[in-house]
Amino acid sequence: MKSGTQQPSPVQRVLDRLKNVKRSGKGWTALCPCHRDRETSLSIGEGDDGRVLLRCFAGCDNEAILREMGLEWADLFPEEPDRRRQGGGGRYIPPNNTATAQHPGCTLAQYAVAKRIPVDFLKALGLTEFTYCGAPAVRMPYLDPAGNEVAVRFRVAVTKTEAGHNRFRWKSGDKPCLYGLWHLEEVKKAGAVVLVEGESDCHTLWYHGIPALGIPGAANWREDRDAGHLDDIEIIFIVTEPDKGGEAVRKWLSSSRIRDRARLVDLGEHKDPSGLYLDDPERVNERWQEALNASVAWEDLAAAETDAEHKEAWERCQELAHDPRILDRFAIDIRRSGLVGEDRIAKVLYLALTSRLLDFPISVVVKGPSSGGKSFTVENVLRFLPEDAYYARTGLSERALAYGEEPLKHRFLVVFEAAGLQGKFGTYLMRSLLSEGRLVYEFVEKTKDGLRNRRIEREGPTGLLITTTAIHLNPEIETRLLSVTVRDTPAQTKAVLAALVDEADSAVDTTRWHALQTWLKGSEHRVTIPFAKALAALVPPVGVRLRRDFKAVVHLVKAHAILHQVNRDRDEDGRIIARLDDYAVVRELVADLVADAVEATVPPAIRETAEKVAELTAGNKGKVSQADLRKDLKLDRGTVSRRVAAAIDRGFVKNLEDRKGRPARLMPGDPMPEEIKILPLIEKIREVLHGCSVDGEEDRPPSPLPGDNGDAGGDDEDLLAIPPSLDRRHKPTNGGEDGKTDWRE
Repeated sequence: MKSGTQQPSPVQRVLDRLKNVKRSGKGWTALCPCHRDRETSLSIGEGDDGRVLLRCFAGCDNEAILREMGLEWADLFPEEPDRRRQGGGGRYIPPNNTATAQHPGCTLAQYAVAKRIPVDFLKALGLTEFTYCGAPAVRMPYLDPAGNEVAVRFRVAVTKTEAGHNRFRWKSGDKPCLYGLWHLEEVKKAGAVVLVEGESDCHTLWYHGIPALGIPGAANWREDRDAGHLDDIEIIFIVTEPDKGGEAVRKWLSSSRIRDRARLVDLGEHKDPSGLYLDDPERVNERWQEALNASVAWEDLAAAETDAEHKEAWERCQELAHDPRILDRFAIDIRRSGLVGEDRIAKVLYLALTSRLLDFPISVVVKGPSSGGKSFTVENVLRFLPEDAYYARTGLSERALAYGEEPLKHRFLVVFEAAGLQGKFGTYLMRSLLSEGRLVYEFVEKTKDGLRNRRIEREGPTGLLITTTAIHLNPEIETRLLSVTVRDTPAQTKAVLAALVDEADSAVDTTRWHALQTWLKGSEHRVTIPFAKALAALVPPVGVRLRRDFKAVVHLVKAHAILHQVNRDRDEDGRIIARLDDYAVVRELVADLVADAVEATVPPAIRETAEKVAELTAGNKGKVSQADLRKDLKLDRGTVSRRVAAAIDRGFVKNLEDRKGRPARLMPGDPMPEEIKILPLIEKIREVLHGCSVDGEEDRPPSPLPGDNGDAGGDDEDLLAIPPSLDRRHKPTNGGEDGKTDWRE
């Protein structure tokens, strides 16, 4: 930094590294960087001497908070002219006197007495006494399996201080890892290990000859860093403490690959092994063995919890689960919550989100103009699902998918605005996750021992739900998504305006919908479709993309059958038998979307725009501007611009103006093709099945409930109109000559 440049104050240095900073009295509040903070739980204050005071009301350690911000303890204090630096590296060390110490201190002898462990035994483990910030501290080295020092942690207080858990410091720049890895070979020979929180419990167990490894903080388990060390160990005992630390352990364990070998140890009134030992040193071995004998396998505990959760959810959702038309019930409730005119999109999203339970979730992109209601629609649908069904973010960095800790298996990743998916590499990771159902990322990283290979695996399958104002996404992502577009018509705008003056029913009961999804999670997910081959035979092979889209249709049928499994039969293997009713609903929702994806149809909005260009061109024998279209279609600038861009992209409109910034000169382009029916009506499927009905359902597509517009989102029909394909008077086109199927409507 140039001489004379003013350094930021300590408090400003801290605030600059935090999110959602707000003034609160004489200090500030912000989101804590150490845990998944949804509300500002970190308090920041400034002492009379200019130092920064931090406190997380969720209990996070200040050392960890500083580490997440990339700061050191010295950064919390004002700079002094005579500050000394260690090795020229810039790390501030206060003068060596107890008056300036920021902790009470802890000698090795004090620690030994507190834990009832001989000093010589602790020294044999590598513990030494050290002066830290002017006061004594116990230096505890972290060694790798080869015995090399990779990190150091200092214990600066024997017991908790008034400030809370402020008893530990990490050596500047060191990264946490499992404690005790240099004992790993001994642990593997034993075939079992005890996983505890912190170093002192390891010292206690080692003193009694019990193999143990320590996690430096309950929430500091890192699957990619730690799990591999335990791969060859048959039994892993995990002590779960009766506090937030125990909750943190159970959370990460639920998605860890060690869970099937884990047994949870409950020490009752004693917080940890050290507490058990100190309570009765003479009987510690006997009581420890009793605790191990009473330990519960993770899979048994998880099964019991899941079973209880499943039964409780069923009590709350059984009336809804018995409904033969759950999606129509959903449309009614979501309208009451304030969403108007987008029943079809809401149903597609809900069904797609339900498909997360399958091995191939159906990903969706919601498109539309700015302020078109994309995010509002998605947010309203998500209200009807429990939080463990999805993982919502406004954006992701390029490597967030690889390094993130949030479980992705059988969940949806929701990204508001496609621009939040940054970079080619981020797109590559997303594509791999969607296609392969898992993410495997191997790379080389620089360590103290030189360059080393590192492998990260994230388990899926995962679905993607994303919104965008763009006409097209990256082709590698676009072809893996079902594309839906919000309505941009004057009729929809009128309906939205009317809804704005009506108060939405905030009392809509979403808990039964949450319960339904929770119950489904623990229910049957295997589905057989007896008419699948007949359906495949009737789909015209008009594009390679149909290989993916047809698979999506099949899985949506499965998702609908899972949703209605209470009313579905089972085969001899217990699988749900899908009915033509399931296909009929899915067809009504996505037939035009699938046809549009392979350009076998023209969306109503694009067709209307192209026809209007041709009409206006013929009328004035000249070129048409977007202003002309806005006036004639009675649409706003952004909507018309987006429609024109889509029509030009499909080749149905041409822009003769090639100079940037000049008004468009629009002319008709290629003629619009005849529409091809990609997904057949159920009558055609019956014909292939020799006219036999399937499972006794009625021989007609399902009829909508009053108010279900079923609209594709691109015309100006009344919002309550029944589309022709749902009108029982509508008849499908007869077959072509020589018995061949006529794919045109």
